[in-house]
Amino acid sequence: MNRRFTWPDDRLVKAAQDGDLTSLTTVVLESQPHVRKFARSLCASPQDAEDAAQEALIILYRKIGTLRATGALASWMFRIVRNECLRQLRTLTAPKEAPPEIPESSAEDAVLHRLEAERIAAAVSALPRDQRQVLIMRDVQGLPGRTVAKALGIGTPAMKSRLHRARAALRHALENGMNGADEEHAENGDVRP
Repeated sequence: MNRRFTWPDDRLVKAAQDGDLTSLTTVVLESQPHVRKFARSLCASPQDAEDAAQEALIILYRKIGTLRATGALASWMFRIVRNECLRQLRTLTAPKEAPPEIPESSAEDAVLHRLEAERIAAAVSALPRDQRQVLIMRDVQGLPGRTVAKALGIGTPAMKSRLHRARAALRHALENGMNGADEEHAENGDVRP
């Protein structure tokens, strides 16, 4: 049976924003399937998706009062899930410990490095789910090809093909400058290198 879920209606969201605990609980419960679906489509692994969905639902519960328009719940939750998946990706790609003999050249270099890491993370998150999964498991997590193929339920040749397409798409996105996240920042007046 394919059950179709709907987002909570505006009256329920408004009541939750006004502090009605029963309405808030209902909003969280009715949002859960959508949030999980977003997370599965954006995150690198099922575990990351579950973690991102849980974090997003906690943020919804705690901060629903900050939602500006009741009709914007879906886009707000999508942004929260996307940001959580990006945060997890940054955590995976961040060096565990910087070698002490390499001094930070300047605050500007540190900012540029952080912006570049964000640009890469955004480009990775924009990849199709199957490509994103194989790229993160193989290149970020460093798992052996056979292990990645088995985890994804595909053969090694199919895994290699997906990885090749993912790397090519990522290289293309990074070489061609602005991606969706950069365009969003540009629309908001932010300037990115």
